[in-house]
Amino acid sequence: MPDPKDRERIDRFETRTVHAGAEPDPATGAVIPAIEMSTTFKQNAVGELREGYDYARTDNPTRRALEAAIADLETGQHGIAYASGMAATQNVLYLLDPGDAILISDDVYGGTWRLADRVWRRYGIEPIPVDLSDLDALARALADNETVRLVWVETPTNPLLKIVDISAVVRLAAGRGALTVVDNTFATPFLQRPLELGADIVLHSATKYLGGHSDVVGGVLATRRDDLAERLRFNQNAAGAVPSPFDCWLVLRGLRTLALRMERASASAALLAAWLGGRGEVDRVRYPGLPEHPDRDLVRRQMHLPGAMVSFEVAEAAGGAARARAIAGCTRLFTLAESLGAVESLIEVPAGMTHQSVAETPLAVPAALIRLSVGIESVDDLVADLDAAFAATSA
Repeated sequence: MPDPKDRERIDRFETRTVHAGAEPDPATGAVIPAIEMSTTFKQNAVGELREGYDYARTDNPTRRALEAAIADLETGQHGIAYASGMAATQNVLYLLDPGDAILISDDVYGGTWRLADRVWRRYGIEPIPVDLSDLDALARALADNETVRLVWVETPTNPLLKIVDISAVVRLAAGRGALTVVDNTFATPFLQRPLELGADIVLHSATKYLGGHSDVVGGVLATRRDDLAERLRFNQNAAGAVPSPFDCWLVLRGLRTLALRMERASASAALLAAWLGGRGEVDRVRYPGLPEHPDRDLVRRQMHLPGAMVSFEVAEAAGGAARARAIAGCTRLFTLAESLGAVESLIEVPAGMTHQSVAETPLAVPAALIRLSVGIESVDDLVADLDAAFAATSA
């Protein structure tokens, strides 16, 4: 894992994204590390391992490089990689015991709530949805539930893009003996580093911005705590939901352009959000970078940039939910698809796609909500694409 002295020498994020986990091969000098596909490793003697490797589920050189890179970028001491973001989420669950409770963002990825509500609950772990952007509500929930052992944060939230004060949540949670886990998928370590704000664990769906090219599924955790890392690594090996070496290599490749992609996409998202705010068909634009965003001061304090995700609601008078689905279905550059965080721009209607699993629950999202994942295309072309979609679906 990264040496703090090395981080002091190379402390600019853009430089670290290029070099983290990508040291030239010491034997050949290859600038791009090789993909180590072997499933097993020759031992010097019984129980005497070479470089600590014996079996690829337990450890692998390519995976180790990715884990070192994410630890470096999140300014942690440990990175742990998984086969998907949900596998990483599930691995956090293994830190809990039956009878424990989790406070979870009431505006959270639908797959996370589905896992919490329909799987965790069956094993005696109770998920309790709370608006974590309301610190008074969080304090009441912690006081009312003595069995809370973990607070699960998304910020910005998915898909309503609320901002949660990570430092404040950490203080409240720690005061009750609870861990704080932050899903940093939307922000990435370029925009926000929760471990520096006191979080115990950071989670990413590496499928999204870290990979960045819609060609790999993966998940990662990062922490500064040796005790948590030891437990997480044990569970990683015991449960076995590890990524393939090639998937690790793809995420490492994506990390090298993370800063450039996030700068470009965030700048375009800000322009698109402002443009959408001027359209009469749009009832509300949700973007952390807008001057009218209720958490704009926290955004400036906690984030480097507001990010590349934009959500907006089509006004009921302009067609509401039916118009939202029509708009999402007729764009040319914005691809109608789930997922996010890639070089190409994506569009979706969360109520019928990523958040369909929370329909008719307290976590249900507005039916007329459209979520945009802004890519790196020309922003003028993206505006023109949405403008044409609005025109094609007008009455």
